[in-house]
Amino acid sequence: MNITLKNGQRSGVTSAPSSKSHAQRLLICAGLGASGVTLDCGDISKDIAAAASCVQTLCADVTELHEGVLRVEPCAKPSKGVKTLHCGESGSTLRFLIPVCGALGESVVFKMEGRLSERPLSPLDEVLHEHGMTLERIGTELHCSGKLTGGEFEIAGNVSSQFISGLLFALPLLDTDSALTVTGKLESSAYIAMTENALRQSGIEFAKNGNVYTIPGNQRYRLNEACTVEGDLSNAAFFLCMGALSDVGVTVKNIPEHTSQGDKKIIDILCLFGADVTVSGDSVTVKKGRLTACTVDASEIPDLVPVVSVVAAAAEGDTHIINAARVRLKESDRLMTTATLLCSLGASVEELPDGLIVHGGRPLHGGTIDSFNDHRIAMSAAVAACICTGPVTVTGCECVNKSFPRFWEKFNGLECGQ
Repeated sequence: MNITLKNGQRSGVTSAPSSKSHAQRLLICAGLGASGVTLDCGDISKDIAAAASCVQTLCADVTELHEGVLRVEPCAKPSKGVKTLHCGESGSTLRFLIPVCGALGESVVFKMEGRLSERPLSPLDEVLHEHGMTLERIGTELHCSGKLTGGEFEIAGNVSSQFISGLLFALPLLDTDSALTVTGKLESSAYIAMTENALRQSGIEFAKNGNVYTIPGNQRYRLNEACTVEGDLSNAAFFLCMGALSDVGVTVKNIPEHTSQGDKKIIDILCLFGADVTVSGDSVTVKKGRLTACTVDASEIPDLVPVVSVVAAAAEGDTHIINAARVRLKESDRLMTTATLLCSLGASVEELPDGLIVHGGRPLHGGTIDSFNDHRIAMSAAVAACICTGPVTVTGCECVNKSFPRFWEKFNGLECGQ
């Protein structure tokens, strides 16, 4: 499905959707718990639905009480041979649950869609093999079996934080104590912090000394009976960036004041570009300032690369996006697709092996943008429409359902001016 967006600045008030990263973590903790939990997830994106479906098959009954509110009742799910878990395109659901399935001693087949089957599982698969599990890829399926055993675990920190989170979810369930050592440079550390907070919220004990976790076994998850998923800064970033391109400005509500989400750095990045940013409680208002180029280190904020690059196209000078090689392994090769998006509209972008150089300040015309079935590329195209001289058509616009099903509704709810 395609959508054509009128060009021009946006202004008004909107709200952030619920964080899929937070929701997925709470769903897993609830499913592994001792008693029922009610989760207010707001909008149910495809990734949240995938996590709920897998938890339902694996270890709990999950029902939607009313729109966006899920009831998770942990219960024994007797093994009837191999269980099939449909994780869609959700890399986090897959990587979180592989070790958990091993901890539960379940034989499972993960069904994958899109580019997920192409995304790396190494070195997680080697680590799990050393501790009793067997993983085998067969086309778009991942077959997992074997009982995960405790002991000494070691994994690199610069491939995917989701590998580390998956182990942190699983190790408390084992019969024996474990130690997890993260080697090398840790990237996307904020996502690890989100997992740590979910574990603490669930009563899971662990000790952290530098890059080493000590995790007692034989624990049980005990999440509060009612939990609310916090607002999502990764997706709020699209509207905040629209504000940075608007003389009137955009206000985004439902921004958590205290959060471990790494993408809260979007506020600092917009200030660095020169935007006018005001924070008031759970609301953030951004207006256009004199935007000038800067250097953005993407190692901790990979999901922000496409939309930050759009702001860079409007800033005077050359913006360098660095340490971004990992975004090539997302729903699309986001260095290539971000460069393609901007160049299609008239921007000048150099694609590097691990980053981008955006030569800003050039006028952008309208045109047709291929979303590459990537939700963040589609939403970044909407931000780009704010600085184009003609309309922008986005192909495959339904891909936003992966993380933000009401994005187009909220986008169209803003005022459009020239």
